[in-house]
Amino acid sequence: MATVVVALGSNVGNRQQHLSDAAEFLEELSETELQKSAIYITEPVGPSTRDFYNAVVVMTTNKNPKPLIKQFKDFEQAHGRAVDQPKWSARTIDLDIISYGDLVIQTDNLIIPHPEYGKRLFVLVPLQGVMPQWEDPRSGTAIRQLIEEAPELRLQKTDLRW
Repeated sequence: MATVVVALGSNVGNRQQHLSDAAEFLEELSETELQKSAIYITEPVGPSTRDFYNAVVVMTTNKNPKPLIKQFKDFEQAHGRAVDQPKWSARTIDLDIISYGDLVIQTDNLIIPHPEYGKRLFVLVPLQGVMPQWEDPRSGTAIRQLIEEAPELRLQKTDLRW
Protein backbone atom coordinates (compact mmCIF):
# COMPACT_ATOMS: atom_id res chain seq x y z
CA MET A 1 0.00 0.00 0.00
CA ALA A 2 1.35 3.44 -0.96
CA THR A 3 0.86 6.84 0.62
CA VAL A 4 -0.02 9.29 -2.14
CA VAL A 5 0.13 13.08 -1.83
CA VAL A 6 -2.38 14.79 -4.14
CA ALA A 7 -2.55 18.54 -4.82
CA LEU A 8 -5.96 19.99 -5.69
CA GLY A 9 -6.71 23.31 -7.34
CA SER A 10 -9.68 25.17 -8.81
CA ASN A 11 -10.28 28.68 -10.12
CA VAL A 12 -13.50 28.30 -12.13
CA GLY A 13 -17.07 28.21 -10.86
CA ASN A 14 -17.73 27.15 -7.28
CA ARG A 15 -14.13 26.47 -6.31
CA GLN A 16 -14.93 25.19 -2.84
CA GLN A 17 -17.48 22.72 -4.23
CA HIS A 18 -15.01 21.49 -6.87
CA LEU A 19 -12.46 20.77 -4.13
CA SER A 20 -15.10 19.01 -2.02
CA ASP A 21 -16.22 16.91 -5.00
CA ALA A 22 -12.61 15.95 -5.68
CA ALA A 23 -12.05 15.02 -2.03
CA GLU A 24 -15.13 12.75 -2.14
CA PHE A 25 -13.78 11.11 -5.29
CA LEU A 26 -10.35 10.59 -3.69
CA GLU A 27 -11.97 9.26 -0.51
CA GLU A 28 -13.66 6.54 -2.61
CA LEU A 29 -10.28 5.56 -4.08
CA SER A 30 -8.39 5.64 -0.79
CA GLU A 31 -7.93 2.59 1.39
CA THR A 32 -7.94 4.78 4.49
CA GLU A 33 -9.55 8.07 5.51
CA LEU A 34 -8.08 11.07 3.69
CA GLN A 35 -5.87 13.53 5.50
CA LYS A 36 -6.97 16.97 4.26
CA SER A 37 -5.09 20.24 4.54
CA ALA A 38 -6.63 23.62 5.04
CA ILE A 39 -7.86 25.33 1.88
CA TYR A 40 -5.72 28.23 0.66
CA ILE A 41 -6.39 31.10 -1.72
CA THR A 42 -3.52 31.55 -4.14
CA GLU A 43 -2.76 34.03 -6.87
CA PRO A 44 -2.73 32.39 -10.30
CA VAL A 45 0.45 31.44 -12.13
CA GLY A 46 0.32 32.26 -15.84
CA PRO A 47 -2.55 33.87 -17.77
CA SER A 48 -5.46 33.03 -15.44
CA THR A 49 -6.94 36.03 -13.68
CA ARG A 50 -9.07 34.49 -10.91
CA ASP A 51 -7.44 33.28 -7.69
CA PHE A 52 -7.17 29.55 -7.09
CA TYR A 53 -8.40 27.55 -4.15
CA ASN A 54 -5.69 25.02 -3.36
CA ALA A 55 -5.33 22.15 -0.92
CA VAL A 56 -3.47 18.89 -0.42
CA VAL A 57 -4.85 15.51 0.55
CA VAL A 58 -3.02 12.36 1.52
CA MET A 59 -4.53 9.03 0.54
CA THR A 60 -3.45 5.39 0.55
CA THR A 61 -3.91 3.03 -2.35
CA ASN A 62 -2.95 -0.31 -3.80
CA LYS A 63 -3.37 1.05 -7.34
CA ASN A 64 -0.33 1.60 -9.50
CA PRO A 65 0.47 5.22 -10.41
CA LYS A 66 -0.48 5.02 -14.11
CA PRO A 67 -4.04 3.72 -13.61
CA LEU A 68 -4.46 6.14 -10.69
CA ILE A 69 -3.49 9.20 -12.76
CA LYS A 70 -5.82 7.97 -15.52
CA GLN A 71 -8.69 7.96 -13.02
CA PHE A 72 -7.68 11.49 -11.94
CA LYS A 73 -7.73 12.74 -15.55
CA ASP A 74 -11.10 11.08 -16.19
CA PHE A 75 -12.50 12.80 -13.08
CA GLU A 76 -11.13 16.18 -14.21
CA GLN A 77 -12.75 15.82 -17.63
CA ALA A 78 -16.07 14.69 -16.12
CA HIS A 79 -15.98 17.88 -14.03
CA GLY A 80 -15.51 20.26 -16.92
CA ARG A 81 -11.76 20.40 -17.49
CA ALA A 82 -10.96 20.45 -21.20
CA VAL A 83 -8.22 18.11 -22.38
CA ASP A 84 -6.62 20.60 -24.76
CA GLN A 85 -6.24 23.57 -22.42
CA PRO A 86 -2.92 25.40 -22.51
CA LYS A 87 -0.61 25.14 -19.51
CA TRP A 88 -1.67 27.32 -16.54
CA SER A 89 -5.14 28.04 -17.93
CA ALA A 90 -8.24 28.38 -15.78
CA ARG A 91 -9.71 25.07 -14.64
CA THR A 92 -12.63 23.67 -12.70
CA ILE A 93 -10.41 21.09 -11.00
CA ASP A 94 -6.79 20.01 -11.17
CA LEU A 95 -5.49 16.87 -9.44
CA ASP A 96 -1.74 16.31 -9.37
CA ILE A 97 0.15 13.42 -7.82
CA ILE A 98 2.93 15.12 -5.87
CA SER A 99 4.41 11.92 -4.50
CA TYR A 100 3.60 8.24 -4.50
CA GLY A 101 5.34 6.63 -1.54
CA ASP A 102 9.07 6.83 -2.17
CA LEU A 103 8.79 6.11 -5.90
CA VAL A 104 10.69 8.16 -8.45
CA ILE A 105 9.20 7.77 -11.94
CA GLN A 106 10.11 9.56 -15.14
CA THR A 107 8.31 8.51 -18.31
CA ASP A 108 6.84 10.46 -21.23
CA ASN A 109 3.40 10.44 -19.56
CA LEU A 110 4.17 10.47 -15.85
CA ILE A 111 6.73 12.17 -13.61
CA ILE A 112 6.69 11.50 -9.86
CA PRO A 113 7.48 13.41 -7.73
CA HIS A 114 5.65 16.16 -9.60
CA PRO A 115 8.34 18.18 -11.44
CA GLU A 116 7.12 21.64 -10.36
CA TYR A 117 5.93 21.10 -6.80
CA GLY A 118 9.10 22.50 -5.19
CA LYS A 119 8.35 25.91 -6.72
CA ARG A 120 4.77 25.97 -5.45
CA LEU A 121 4.08 27.23 -1.96
CA PHE A 122 0.41 26.42 -2.60
CA VAL A 123 1.47 22.76 -2.53
CA LEU A 124 4.27 22.89 0.04
CA VAL A 125 2.50 24.85 2.79
CA PRO A 126 -0.67 22.69 2.79
CA LEU A 127 1.49 19.56 2.57
CA GLN A 128 3.46 20.62 5.62
CA GLY A 129 0.15 21.06 7.45
CA VAL A 130 -0.81 17.40 6.96
CA MET A 131 2.66 15.80 6.83
CA PRO A 132 5.16 18.00 8.70
CA GLN A 133 7.91 15.36 8.48
CA TRP A 134 7.50 14.76 4.71
CA GLU A 135 10.68 14.60 2.64
CA ASP A 136 11.22 14.73 -1.10
CA PRO A 137 11.60 11.11 -2.30
CA ARG A 138 14.20 12.16 -4.88
CA SER A 139 16.52 14.28 -2.75
CA GLY A 140 15.50 13.61 0.85
CA THR A 141 15.02 17.37 1.36
CA ALA A 142 12.74 18.20 4.28
CA ILE A 143 9.48 20.04 3.61
CA ARG A 144 10.60 22.90 5.86
CA GLN A 145 13.66 23.51 3.68
CA LEU A 146 11.66 23.25 0.47
CA ILE A 147 9.31 25.97 1.76
CA GLU A 148 12.26 28.22 2.64
CA GLU A 149 13.68 27.83 -0.88
CA ALA A 150 10.41 28.20 -2.84
CA PRO A 151 9.65 31.42 -4.72
CA GLU A 152 7.38 33.84 -2.88
CA LEU A 153 3.72 33.74 -3.78
CA ARG A 154 0.65 35.30 -2.21
CA LEU A 155 -0.94 32.52 -0.22
CA GLN A 156 -3.77 32.96 2.27
CA LYS A 157 -5.16 30.25 4.53
CA THR A 158 -8.98 30.25 4.62
CA ASP A 159 -11.61 29.15 7.11
CA LEU A 160 -13.42 27.23 4.36
CA ARG A 161 -14.57 23.74 5.30
CA TRP A 162 -14.54 20.61 3.23
